Amino acid sequence: MKVLAFNGSPKKDKGNTAVILAPFLDGLRQAGAEVELFYTKDLDINPCQGEFNCWLKTPGHCHQEDDMQKLHPKLRAADVWVFATPVYVWGVAGPLKNLMDRILPVLQPFITLRDGHCSHPLGEGTKPAKIVLVANCGFWEMDNFDPLLAQMKAFCRILGFEFAGALLRPHGSALRAMLEMGAPVDDVLDAARRAGRELVRNGHIGEGTELAVSRILLPLETYIEFANREFQAALERVQAAAGPGR
Repeated sequence: MKVLAFNGSPKKDKGNTAVILAPFLDGLRQAGAEVELFYTKDLDINPCQGEFNCWLKTPGHCHQEDDMQKLHPKLRAADVWVFATPVYVWGVAGPLKNLMDRILPVLQPFITLRDGHCSHPLGEGTKPAKIVLVANCGFWEMDNFDPLLAQMKAFCRILGFEFAGALLRPHGSALRAMLEMGAPVDDVLDAARRAGRELVRNGHIGEGTELAVSRILLPLETYIEFANREFQAALERVQAAAGPGR
């Protein structure tokens, strides 16, 4: 199984998104998958220009010479696409959205009905893949993932791909802090690792494993106090570094 993973966090492996993504990818490797990870911050990907040359003048090839040229062959050959992102205004981070918009060359321009819904057929040489979402949110409630989850499932429907699961981590900043304090939350990382093994062995992530990754870490009121205290401390550090009168 070839897995192509994209981490859309600007903090790369230091961000809260990576706290869940890293053990998930470890689990995939443990089960025998071949995993390639890219950070969108390190990629040069321009926004789609909407001129459709990749469908009309040069089918399968975008005229923009950037890093999508090396990614298109990898996307066509992968068995699984993993999109990992912090929740930005209830959607994916901007650079990751640019990447998703630029996937057009792996599709054909024609419209086909798939399960009674308009879709695009895959281009020649593009393998039907599975898609997994890994996402982190600073808010406490799970419903903050709903718009992002709907977008990713619609993305799968248009491509004709299978949505194989979502690892969603609400109040994600608390997880990192609790891990650093030695709090008993390693089970969340174990569940993310298990999700990787399940994907390889079963073709999807089990619902119980998804719930274990998303489990409540702190009561709502406690988390709000924690988050506000952390923000206030960060604000004071910035003000202190700026010096008096700044």
